[in-house]
Amino acid sequence: MGGQYRITGDKYPRMRPPRRRARMAGIVVVCGAVLGVAGWGTLQLVDVFTGGGGTASAAAAKACATTKSGAVASASPVVLPKPAQITVNVYNATTRSGLAKTTADELKKRGFKVGQVGNASAAFDKKVTGVGVLVGAGASVKTSLPVVGVQVPAAERRVDAKRVADGAVDLVIGDGFKGLAVRGDADRALAALAAPKAVAVVKKGC
Repeated sequence: MGGQYRITGDKYPRMRPPRRRARMAGIVVVCGAVLGVAGWGTLQLVDVFTGGGGTASAAAAKACATTKSGAVASASPVVLPKPAQITVNVYNATTRSGLAKTTADELKKRGFKVGQVGNASAAFDKKVTGVGVLVGAGASVKTSLPVVGVQVPAAERRVDAKRVADGAVDLVIGDGFKGLAVRGDADRALAALAAPKAVAVVKKGC
């Protein structure tokens, strides 16, 4: 350069990066590789122990939710006795005369058999402050008692364990009695009782 320096011999000097920088670069690359492998291994372990990871869990939860809300089976319709198969005894526990007879006549028009009609026994006479009391045998709870119950929906229902299971129902009229339910409403309520109920089917494990 400018004649001041002269290269002699058959070897030329080579430019090399400092060894310290090369060594640091190698360490960084190795550390990055180790961390990458460790992170991948950790994710695999999490995936194994959680049963397939978040995607699988979300899919399972979605399947269960779909099953709970969408899978519906229809139960068999409820077999209830017809009004013509039920005998209703009507008793008046109030001070209003003639109430038992007029109520019995209306029940007869609606297809029920009418049994005894008269004043209530001492156990009920002037002691029923509500609409009334329906009394039946234990076997009538799911048969004749609910059928008569739609005619007097606000009446209290009682079971007499000593009563013969003949399907008959006693209607004891109370002070709050204003009359039987509107016939159309009673018919619709009776139809709803006999209609099959939808039952949700849930997969096991959901």
